Amino acid sequence: MAKIKAGLLSLRDLFATAWWIFLIVGIGFIVAYQFVQPAPPNRIVITSGGESGAYYQFAQRYAAILARDGITLEVKTSAGSLENLERLQKDEAQIGFVQGGVIAPKDDAEEEDNGLRSLGSVFYEPVWVFYRGDKPLTRLTELRGKRIAIGQEGSGVRQLAQQLLAANEIPAGQHLVPLAGLKAAEELQQGRIDAAFIIAAETAPVVQVLLRSPGIKLMSFAQAGAYQRRFPFLTKLTFPHGVADLVRDFPPDDIKVLAPTANLIVRDDLHPALQSLLLQAASEVHGKSGFFQDAGEFPAYKDQMLPLSPDAARYYKSGPSFLQRYLPFWLAVLVDRLIVLLVPIVALLIPLLKIAPAIYTWRVRSKVFRCYGELKFLEEDLKHHFDAAKLAEYRSRLDTLDDEASQLHVPLGFTDLVYTLREHVNLVRHILDKRELQA
Repeated sequence: MAKIKAGLLSLRDLFATAWWIFLIVGIGFIVAYQFVQPAPPNRIVITSGGESGAYYQFAQRYAAILARDGITLEVKTSAGSLENLERLQKDEAQIGFVQGGVIAPKDDAEEEDNGLRSLGSVFYEPVWVFYRGDKPLTRLTELRGKRIAIGQEGSGVRQLAQQLLAANEIPAGQHLVPLAGLKAAEELQQGRIDAAFIIAAETAPVVQVLLRSPGIKLMSFAQAGAYQRRFPFLTKLTFPHGVADLVRDFPPDDIKVLAPTANLIVRDDLHPALQSLLLQAASEVHGKSGFFQDAGEFPAYKDQMLPLSPDAARYYKSGPSFLQRYLPFWLAVLVDRLIVLLVPIVALLIPLLKIAPAIYTWRVRSKVFRCYGELKFLEEDLKHHFDAAKLAEYRSRLDTLDDEASQLHVPLGFTDLVYTLREHVNLVRHILDKRELQA
């Protein structure tokens, strides 16, 4: 029982010494917690495009990749880029594909924060102008008076087609038909329209169908360089001779096409870890070489219609974070959050723990030193102000000091101080005995 009591008293001394350390570390923990990112959600929404379009197909591939890390990516179809932007601004989706040129770049002075950021461009979206007829067409002015499918309302292809046609002084009217995708391809094949603007990747079903349709030709932009100058978001590309079909030797010549980029746009409050995960998925899906791109060309920040996300900028500079590179996603996120908490705590705890033993030693020794103070005062009284009438009082004070010393509970490493104190009490008692004999 005595050992248990001594142990409890030692613990009490330890707590009395260290409570302020726990307090400071606790305050540091609370302050650090304010900078800890919440855990990323396990379900996010991407707004894509029509089910027959490339946006939708790529979004489905993203969903399969993110599912490997336990993230559910819900894919919502839409009319196109304009509707995607609207959904992002209304927080109906956190991620969306947006065609380059839909938003005009603004100067820093006039730029307004709309809560959206770019993760970069992920692939080229060639402007395919398919048409019927025997005569080769190389300029949009040659489409004047013809029925042209320019895409449905809310789509990026419609906005771009109207821009290009207006630049060629072809006014809006009933001859511009709101058809897109496979529906536009069907109408063109049946001869009910004369031309169709299609903006899609070369692998999109609508492009593959029209490339192989008898009687349908693909326009080569003779003025591609001029369009690139007039519309900076467009890139001049070459559809190489024979690349679509080596056996049929199609196309029979190099074809000049124009292409905006498809951009991955996110809300600026999307969790940083998810932004990095999306970019890793984009690299996996779009990083290979294709008809128009080199390996590793995408993703990249090509279209500056929106500011680049800071997390995307870090990704382009140094790739995925060290933790995400070597740990499973959920574990990387957990460790990253813990590091933010542990770094300031360790920074406080290490120096505090260095001085804690000295303070603990001082507290234990101070109990003994208080007795020494009283003993020294009594010794001085006996040497210089001895009064025989106070003999009983002197002995009582010594007995009290001896009892107090014997009842001191200190750790085993400090018991020598207690025994030394009791020896010194006996030494003063001998001094008292001598004074008594001399009196």
